[in-house]
Amino acid sequence: MEYLHTMVRVGDLQASLKFYCDGLGLKELRRVDHEKGRFTLIFLASAEDLARSGLKGDEYPLPSGLPMIELTHNWDESAYDEGRNFGHMAFRVDNVYDSCARLAELGYTINRPPRDGYMAFVRSPDNISIELLQKGDRLEPAAPWADMENTGKW
Repeated sequence: MEYLHTMVRVGDLQASLKFYCDGLGLKELRRVDHEKGRFTLIFLASAEDLARSGLKGDEYPLPSGLPMIELTHNWDESAYDEGRNFGHMAFRVDNVYDSCARLAELGYTINRPPRDGYMAFVRSPDNISIELLQKGDRLEPAAPWADMENTGKW
């Protein structure tokens, strides 16, 4: 499993970028505006992590093995209550179906099953949302995941 990023929701995008980039020294790697969904994603990494990786940071898809913060700015939301701004941690896994099966066998609920062969969400015992992303290409849809509905929040 490979750590990818931690997502944080931000109300004031410019104030957040000032804090994370100017204040902490993180570098903006990618910005994606989703007009239809009315949100912006901005991926940040430290200059030290970027230099250590030997990457420029403008590669697509985003560089593997580079720990990042994902700032999510929902255009219609201006403020978040304490705790609502933390989104999720993300990990790339070798096989999203096997990872979900192992977690389910241990008694954890797969809140967003990997119906698409690519992405799933599960919650930790402390109710922290964990995103699992398939390494490489999407897997072919497979039972029992293909027909599973979402459960709870993710």
